[in-house]
Amino acid sequence: MSFLALAISMSTVRVNLGPRSYDIAIDQGDLGRFARERAAKSALAVVISDANVEKHARAAGSALKNAGFQVELATVPAGEASKCLAQAERLYDRLADLNADRKTMIVAFGGGVVGDLAGFVAATYNRGLPLLMIPTTLLAMVDSSVGGKVGINHAKGKNLIGAFHQPHGVWIDTAMLATLPEREFRSGLAEVVKYGVILDADFFSWQEQNADAILRRDPKAIGQVVERCCKLKAGVVEQDEREETGLRAVLNYGHTFAHAFETAGGYGSWLHGEAVAAGMVLAAALSVRAAGLSMAESARVRSLIQRAGLPVRGPALEAQRYFWLMARDKKVEGGRLRFVLLEALGHGLLRGDVSTTDIVRVLAEQGP
Repeated sequence: MSFLALAISMSTVRVNLGPRSYDIAIDQGDLGRFARERAAKSALAVVISDANVEKHARAAGSALKNAGFQVELATVPAGEASKCLAQAERLYDRLADLNADRKTMIVAFGGGVVGDLAGFVAATYNRGLPLLMIPTTLLAMVDSSVGGKVGINHAKGKNLIGAFHQPHGVWIDTAMLATLPEREFRSGLAEVVKYGVILDADFFSWQEQNADAILRRDPKAIGQVVERCCKLKAGVVEQDEREETGLRAVLNYGHTFAHAFETAGGYGSWLHGEAVAAGMVLAAALSVRAAGLSMAESARVRSLIQRAGLPVRGPALEAQRYFWLMARDKKVEGGRLRFVLLEALGHGLLRGDVSTTDIVRVLAEQGP
């Protein structure tokens, strides 16, 4: 079913951030109305997408035109390599040519790469433009489109250049997932697993019980997954919008290892969710050594990730190379590596006292 054909809203999740509050509409049918209610009396909407979803982006553009917007489309190459200064500069040039002003609405239509790049452009052009997120991948629906983190990569580290810029709204149509390539879909499942692991043990157990329905993309199961993940992330963002208390950092479970995998391999060889999956397995093993997680619960994490068809080990790199890459992680403080670890399933915490010996042993003991 086309997202334009949907008639009713399945659910709405509110992100309560005072004057920056916004709604996440899941299965909302009237994109034009949703956008118009969140625009700052904008006459111009610039839809940024990539080559993989350009056809769907044009359909979204038509819906916006029917709602009274002047619509312009901008397309970037598909893939992680587009999260770079060169593509941001191309988009700045396009906005300047269009005489975009502070009420011009940026519409990020695509997966996590498009959302991060378009969001970064929205955050920095004219010191901030209104942003509407329309995620088209599972990973973007459950994670990257919510919370206001936007950014681009640098050769020396993932997401090193970025900002906090909350969207004016997030519009999710889970029917878009019907045509998502299998590898991309499974990549998104890594972030779904992550929410259960760090915040909600009952949700983790539910995933174990409903893995088959999720993997066959049963609409009811997928709707429950997306709504639950959005609610969990909204709850964290509301308490720690700008990662100032350490609470929001738990959302980066597995990411210290994952960003090292992505940087080492060159952006694009690992999908983000694939790297996160392997990083979560390593973080669980490290949690057994350093945070009191039981071996049985660590095994459950590994098992569910394997069941999703995701990798459970990182690339074969020397420990020194891993440490060099991880030292550029955003959670590093005062030169000290900090990891999100697990005391138990559903209980993640940020730790800065993990011994080098434990890290080296976990890297050396990665399973087959």
